[in-house]
Amino acid sequence: MSEDNKNLSDDLDDMIGDVKEGAKKAADKASELAGEAKEKAAEFAEDAKETANEFVDNAKEAFNSSSGDNKKILAGILAIIFGAFGIHKFILGYQKEGAIMLGITLIGIVLSCVGVGVFLVWIMSIIGLIEGIIYLTKSDQEFISMYQSGKKPWF
Repeated sequence: MSEDNKNLSDDLDDMIGDVKEGAKKAADKASELAGEAKEKAAEFAEDAKETANEFVDNAKEAFNSSSGDNKKILAGILAIIFGAFGIHKFILGYQKEGAIMLGITLIGIVLSCVGVGVFLVWIMSIIGLIEGIIYLTKSDQEFISMYQSGKKPWF
């Protein structure tokens, strides 16, 4: 029986050696695949950066070359929806007037607990609504000559 145990022990040692060898091959293959994955990830990241940069460049070019019609529609819709905050003024390049509307609205929000602030916000919203309607009802040439070339800041 001791010889059977010895044969079993030898067989077991051979199996363990085979398992170790198989594990070493699997580790080498996993290491190789990990290296390939790192390379593919680096290529993907580089492609993503290039795509993002192209997108930003195209967006900047589109914004800078936007026509008066695009600004008219954008300013009109923003004036109707967010008129109290003066966003439409900033779109048209009227920073001072936009800051005034934004400041009055923020003061109104702070004072709304007193009750007076609600009227300030309401008045700024009405002004934005009126300006939005005016922007959208003007023809393209009137809008450009009045609000972009002529720089008429209010109504």
